Amino acid sequence: MGIPSRDDAYRLLTTYTKNEGLVRHGLSVEAVMRHFAAKMGEDEEKWGVIGLVHDLDWEMYPDQHCEKTREILEEAEWPPEYIRSVLSHAWGFVTDVEPEHPMEKVLYATDELTGLITATALMRPSRSLNDLTAKSVRKKWKEKSFAAGVDREVIARGAEMVGMELADLITETIVAMRAVASEIGLDGETDPARG
Repeated sequence: MGIPSRDDAYRLLTTYTKNEGLVRHGLSVEAVMRHFAAKMGEDEEKWGVIGLVHDLDWEMYPDQHCEKTREILEEAEWPPEYIRSVLSHAWGFVTDVEPEHPMEKVLYATDELTGLITATALMRPSRSLNDLTAKSVRKKWKEKSFAAGVDREVIARGAEMVGMELADLITETIVAMRAVASEIGLDGETDPARG
């Protein structure tokens, strides 16, 4: 295949993922990866594509998470380094692929964080990222019952990996997600329940 394009990645994502929330999660992580790539002087397209497909198999094969993604991406002839990076996001859960490259560390640090940010934004009267602050997310962070599926330890470990204070990581992730706020239903204009 050579280097996969954004269109290739989106086509794969939407082939294996029909749940709108999971597609929006992929779009969120893609935006965050592109944002950090730009800040770090890295390849935005590559980082974005990896962010977009990182949970490719989650809806159809939750019990084989990452294992099926590896198979799908190998079958599509994706470069091994792309596949490795995708697998690293689940290090310590379902893979033993430790994040090494800055791209892998950012993916590991922000995957769960985008979920917490989305949940926090949806609880606000505005249902928007535009007025969301790191302080609001930190407040919800402390409520263990809020977005209980979000592993806060992974986010904290990821922040350490990328060498950022947690508050700064949260702020940068919010800023990145604002770029796709309307696509993910968090611009205050779009009702996620209606799509």
